[in-house]
Amino acid sequence: MEFNQPAGDNMFDDSKVVGKPTHRIDGPLKVSGQAPYAYERHDVAEGQLVGYPVVSTIAQGRITNMDTDAALNAPGVIDIVTALETGEMPMPSDMNAAPLFGGAEVAHYHQAIGVVVAETLEQARAAAALIKVDYEETKGSYDLEAAWQEMREDRSDPVSRVGDFESAFEAAEVTLDQEYRTPSQSHAMMEPHATIAQWQDGKLTIWTSNQMIEWNRQALATTLEIDPDDVRVDSPYIGGGFGSKLFLRAEAVLAALGARKAGRPVKVMLPRPMVMNNTTHRASTIQRIRIGAQADGKITAIAHEAISHTFPGGAGENAVDQTRRFYAGDNRLIVKHLAEMHLPEANAMRAPGEAAGLMALEIAMDEMAEKLGMDPVEFRAINDTQVDPEDPDKPFSDRHFVECLNRGAEAFGWGDRNTTPGQRRDGNWLIGHGIAGAYRGGPAMDSGARVRLQPGGTLIVETDMTDIGTGSYTIIAQTAAETMGLPLDAVEVRLGDSDYPVSAGSGGQWGAASATAGTYAACLALRGEIAKKIGTNDPESLTFENASVRTGEKQMTLASFAADGEIVAEDTMEFGDFRGEEVVSTFAAHFVEVGVHVGTGEIRLRRMLAACDAGRILNPITARSQVIGGMVMGVGAAMMEDLAIDKGRGFFATHDLASYEVPVHMDIPEQEVIFLDTLDPQSSPLKAKGVGELGLCGVAAAIANAVYNATGVRVRDYPVTLDKYLDQLPAA
Repeated sequence: MEFNQPAGDNMFDDSKVVGKPTHRIDGPLKVSGQAPYAYERHDVAEGQLVGYPVVSTIAQGRITNMDTDAALNAPGVIDIVTALETGEMPMPSDMNAAPLFGGAEVAHYHQAIGVVVAETLEQARAAAALIKVDYEETKGSYDLEAAWQEMREDRSDPVSRVGDFESAFEAAEVTLDQEYRTPSQSHAMMEPHATIAQWQDGKLTIWTSNQMIEWNRQALATTLEIDPDDVRVDSPYIGGGFGSKLFLRAEAVLAALGARKAGRPVKVMLPRPMVMNNTTHRASTIQRIRIGAQADGKITAIAHEAISHTFPGGAGENAVDQTRRFYAGDNRLIVKHLAEMHLPEANAMRAPGEAAGLMALEIAMDEMAEKLGMDPVEFRAINDTQVDPEDPDKPFSDRHFVECLNRGAEAFGWGDRNTTPGQRRDGNWLIGHGIAGAYRGGPAMDSGARVRLQPGGTLIVETDMTDIGTGSYTIIAQTAAETMGLPLDAVEVRLGDSDYPVSAGSGGQWGAASATAGTYAACLALRGEIAKKIGTNDPESLTFENASVRTGEKQMTLASFAADGEIVAEDTMEFGDFRGEEVVSTFAAHFVEVGVHVGTGEIRLRRMLAACDAGRILNPITARSQVIGGMVMGVGAAMMEDLAIDKGRGFFATHDLASYEVPVHMDIPEQEVIFLDTLDPQSSPLKAKGVGELGLCGVAAAIANAVYNATGVRVRDYPVTLDKYLDQLPAA
């Protein structure tokens, strides 16, 4: 089925299930410990062995020898696979930059160079420590500051240039020119990367934790040089991914190689330090933002330049992209620099690009508002645009950013905020209020599903879509129930298996809109099959409700059509190029109140509010969970998270959850989420867009702005920690 024109009036405009608050249908399994996560799939393959990774202790160089004799003779050890014996392996895909395994070359710290397979985890871990590795080490450069000083004046190949920025900036009545820094960050999801692998008759099955099933299947086949049809990937439940599990990672390759050599199923899970250094992360950035405006606040010139580190051949962190479309301004300059370094691979992390970019842009917008003597909400509102600033002939499909600002400000009580930095106190706490805008694209990807109507009247939905804690099971069930006129408890959803039709997968804020559209397409195909049984070629003439089908005066139960056996239908929703004729995006405004202790300088969040514009909200409960989860990640980015780079040895020193701090329950205060009642016909047949990454965008800047408002001290280098402002606090 093709989505090749904007959605018109349809069943979802008068829905009974979609859009209604619905608790997760997978919730009872999760809270009772019965949801099958990858490392816990004890029943899927008999005789499982345990693999423990061996990883490089240098950042760059070459392995000259691996002595495995002691490890092979250790108790419980079955076999060992080393990178030297395997040799170089093909790169999994063009979406992977760093090699996962194989050969003598070491490209980054904690690169996988072997796996010990034993009867127990303890035996495998102990034996891995006995392997002696000799290297020829190559010294590399890991200093982003030095790279920035070298590249910052190079604008020979800008991402975008519109008008004459330099002249407009020079002529502007009010100008801002500042630099901002964001650190490398880890996904820090609860579930580490984990895989169980089994070979049978030359075919490989893996039970894994991965967001994109088909990508993973193809990448495994490429890496192992086997036919994709000989690979099955199963990942029904994922304990968080945030982008780190989009692509094939080393643990799956190690499990597959270990299982093939040992002749038995092997399970491998990455210990947390290896998650930090072996997988992917958000790259550090240095960003320079220049804004020129008239005295009335209208932006006339805006430039955003950024640098990030990247593994050679990678894309780094695209911190400039949102600035191309978020605010108006006739003269624009966008520049992106990449500094290639043999650090572990930088790749997609929740809201890639926008998260880091808005950490800078939304402080700059506040600083500019202050220079102009304007309310930060007003300044953002007057620079709203309903067309692409780089292409004024291209409108936004549906944009309500100003309404987000106004609704959020009213609900938050912005009018009563502290207006003079450092001047409001509550006992020993300096009180501050902050605002930030949020922008994130609204992409969609082709997505397929299969539906099976059972003789008993239940409907089974099968798709390789994944649920990374986002609520996919529930919104897919809601979509199927709505389309087929069934109660929610009559729908069973099966996800994450490569034997099912290929879906959009989970990532990029495209999953919900795409996968529900694919489910809708499959259900329409089923409605077509039922129409044939009735003897009509017009499914639109039928009414599906109350688990029945009505045509004219005649009504039959849905179950009756499958009395002689299940009815199966399958389809894929293909998104047409027409979506590109307009800019499909999501928007939000984040408001924060903080307290900063006058004596110790510690920051305490007091309340947070987000007002979001993301099209039809498919399920307010799971959508709210996504937004408040993003807000929590924003707290970490603002106040504590920093994958500190050891510039001498080229690795992340804070590579566990003791030294890499993330927010805990006591850090998070009252959170409120407002969803605007909007629809975007350009986005999907359900007029819905994603929301999971929007909840993170801008949050860190809102907190940084609130800290400035509380103290009068401006911190432009994240995270906002005591060492950066304590000595500048107002006298207690």
